[in-house]
Amino acid sequence: MTGAHSSGSDPYPGMAPVAAYGPPSDMALTTSGFAGTMLIMVALFQILQGIAAVAKDTVYLEGVEYTYQLDVTSWGWIHIGIGALALATGIGILAAQTWAYIVGIALAAIASIANFAFIPYYPIWSIIVLAFNVAVIWSLCLLLAQGNPRST
Repeated sequence: MTGAHSSGSDPYPGMAPVAAYGPPSDMALTTSGFAGTMLIMVALFQILQGIAAVAKDTVYLEGVEYTYQLDVTSWGWIHIGIGALALATGIGILAAQTWAYIVGIALAAIASIANFAFIPYYPIWSIIVLAFNVAVIWSLCLLLAQGNPRST
Protein backbone atom coordinates (compact mmCIF):
# COMPACT_ATOMS: atom_id res chain seq x y z
CA MET A 1 0.00 0.00 0.00
CA THR A 2 1.36 3.41 -0.92
CA GLY A 3 1.34 6.47 1.32
CA ALA A 4 -1.59 8.90 1.19
CA HIS A 5 0.63 11.85 0.39
CA SER A 6 3.22 10.98 -2.16
CA SER A 7 5.47 13.81 -3.24
CA GLY A 8 4.09 15.91 -6.13
CA SER A 9 0.75 14.17 -6.51
CA ASP A 10 -2.77 15.30 -5.73
CA PRO A 11 -3.90 13.63 -2.49
CA TYR A 12 -7.54 13.73 -3.60
CA PRO A 13 -7.67 13.34 -7.37
CA GLY A 14 -10.80 14.64 -9.05
CA MET A 15 -11.89 16.75 -6.05
CA ALA A 16 -12.06 20.53 -5.97
CA PRO A 17 -9.72 22.29 -3.55
CA VAL A 18 -11.24 23.49 -0.28
CA ALA A 19 -10.92 27.11 -1.40
CA ALA A 20 -13.57 26.40 -4.07
CA TYR A 21 -16.20 25.87 -1.38
CA GLY A 22 -17.97 28.59 0.54
CA PRO A 23 -19.53 31.89 -0.45
CA PRO A 24 -18.92 33.28 -3.92
CA SER A 25 -15.93 35.56 -4.19
CA ASP A 26 -17.80 38.18 -6.26
CA MET A 27 -19.16 40.56 -3.61
CA ALA A 28 -21.20 42.53 -6.16
CA LEU A 29 -22.96 39.34 -7.23
CA THR A 30 -24.00 38.44 -3.70
CA THR A 31 -24.96 41.99 -2.74
CA SER A 32 -27.07 42.53 -5.85
CA GLY A 33 -28.72 39.14 -5.32
CA PHE A 34 -29.55 40.12 -1.75
CA ALA A 35 -30.84 43.55 -2.79
CA GLY A 36 -32.95 42.20 -5.64
CA THR A 37 -34.42 39.39 -3.58
CA MET A 38 -35.19 41.69 -0.65
CA LEU A 39 -36.81 44.29 -2.92
CA ILE A 40 -38.98 41.61 -4.53
CA MET A 41 -39.99 40.38 -1.06
CA VAL A 42 -40.82 43.91 0.06
CA ALA A 43 -42.79 44.45 -3.15
CA LEU A 44 -44.84 41.33 -2.52
CA PHE A 45 -45.45 42.44 1.08
CA GLN A 46 -46.59 45.85 -0.18
CA ILE A 47 -48.92 44.31 -2.77
CA LEU A 48 -50.46 41.90 -0.24
CA GLN A 49 -50.83 44.72 2.28
CA GLY A 50 -52.56 46.81 -0.37
CA ILE A 51 -54.86 44.01 -1.52
CA ALA A 52 -55.94 43.42 2.07
CA ALA A 53 -56.77 47.10 2.45
CA VAL A 54 -58.64 47.38 -0.85
CA ALA A 55 -60.55 44.10 -0.62
CA LYS A 56 -61.81 44.50 2.92
CA ASP A 57 -61.74 47.82 4.72
CA THR A 58 -62.16 46.14 8.10
CA VAL A 59 -58.74 44.42 8.07
CA TYR A 60 -56.97 47.48 9.43
CA LEU A 61 -57.93 49.53 12.45
CA GLU A 62 -59.11 53.08 12.03
CA GLY A 63 -58.61 54.66 15.39
CA VAL A 64 -56.78 57.76 16.41
CA GLU A 65 -56.92 60.87 14.25
CA TYR A 66 -53.48 61.76 12.95
CA THR A 67 -51.83 63.94 10.32
CA TYR A 68 -51.44 61.37 7.52
CA GLN A 69 -54.92 59.92 7.75
CA LEU A 70 -56.33 58.60 4.47
CA ASP A 71 -59.12 56.18 3.72
CA VAL A 72 -57.86 52.58 4.10
CA THR A 73 -58.75 51.89 0.46
CA SER A 74 -56.55 54.82 -0.61
CA TRP A 75 -53.67 53.40 1.44
CA GLY A 76 -54.29 50.06 -0.24
CA TRP A 77 -53.90 51.51 -3.72
CA ILE A 78 -50.77 53.38 -2.65
CA HIS A 79 -49.23 50.13 -1.39
CA ILE A 80 -50.23 48.23 -4.53
CA GLY A 81 -48.72 50.91 -6.77
CA ILE A 82 -45.45 51.04 -4.86
CA GLY A 83 -45.33 47.24 -4.74
CA ALA A 84 -45.86 46.82 -8.48
CA LEU A 85 -43.08 49.30 -9.30
CA ALA A 86 -40.76 47.71 -6.72
CA LEU A 87 -41.41 44.24 -8.15
CA ALA A 88 -40.34 45.33 -11.64
CA THR A 89 -37.33 47.13 -10.18
CA GLY A 90 -36.30 44.07 -8.13
CA ILE A 91 -36.28 42.00 -11.30
CA GLY A 92 -34.15 44.71 -12.92
CA ILE A 93 -31.70 44.52 -10.01
CA LEU A 94 -31.38 40.75 -10.41
CA ALA A 95 -30.70 41.41 -14.11
CA ALA A 96 -27.85 43.79 -13.06
CA GLN A 97 -29.36 46.91 -14.61
CA THR A 98 -27.79 50.11 -13.26
CA TRP A 99 -31.05 52.07 -13.60
CA ALA A 100 -32.69 49.54 -11.27
CA TYR A 101 -30.19 50.26 -8.48
CA ILE A 102 -31.03 53.96 -8.47
CA VAL A 103 -34.77 53.44 -8.90
CA GLY A 104 -34.64 50.73 -6.20
CA ILE A 105 -33.17 53.17 -3.68
CA ALA A 106 -35.84 55.74 -4.52
CA LEU A 107 -38.69 53.20 -4.33
CA ALA A 108 -37.43 51.74 -1.05
CA ALA A 109 -37.28 55.26 0.39
CA ILE A 110 -40.82 56.02 -0.82
CA ALA A 111 -42.05 52.67 0.55
CA SER A 112 -40.37 53.46 3.87
CA ILE A 113 -42.19 56.77 4.09
CA ALA A 114 -45.49 55.13 3.14
CA ASN A 115 -45.06 52.43 5.78
CA PHE A 116 -44.06 55.00 8.38
CA ALA A 117 -47.28 56.89 7.65
CA PHE A 118 -49.20 53.58 7.77
CA ILE A 119 -47.93 52.68 11.28
CA PRO A 120 -51.19 53.68 13.09
CA TYR A 121 -53.16 51.17 11.00
CA TYR A 122 -50.87 48.13 11.38
CA PRO A 123 -47.84 49.02 13.52
CA ILE A 124 -45.74 45.87 13.78
CA TRP A 125 -46.09 44.87 10.13
CA SER A 126 -45.32 48.41 8.97
CA ILE A 127 -42.16 48.51 11.06
CA ILE A 128 -41.02 45.12 9.72
CA VAL A 129 -41.52 46.24 6.11
CA LEU A 130 -39.77 49.52 6.93
CA ALA A 131 -36.76 47.58 8.26
CA PHE A 132 -36.64 45.47 5.08
CA ASN A 133 -36.67 48.67 3.03
CA VAL A 134 -33.70 49.97 5.02
CA ALA A 135 -31.82 46.74 4.23
CA VAL A 136 -32.58 47.23 0.52
CA ILE A 137 -31.37 50.85 0.60
CA TRP A 138 -28.18 49.83 2.43
CA SER A 139 -27.33 47.04 0.00
CA LEU A 140 -28.05 49.13 -3.10
CA CYS A 141 -25.97 52.03 -1.78
CA LEU A 142 -23.16 49.55 -1.09
CA LEU A 143 -23.37 48.32 -4.69
CA LEU A 144 -23.25 51.82 -6.10
CA ALA A 145 -20.32 52.74 -3.81
CA GLN A 146 -18.37 49.70 -5.05
CA GLY A 147 -18.83 50.80 -8.64
CA ASN A 148 -20.67 47.53 -9.39
CA PRO A 149 -18.47 45.65 -11.87
CA ARG A 150 -21.48 43.58 -13.04
CA SER A 151 -23.41 46.46 -14.60
CA THR A 152 -23.66 46.71 -18.36
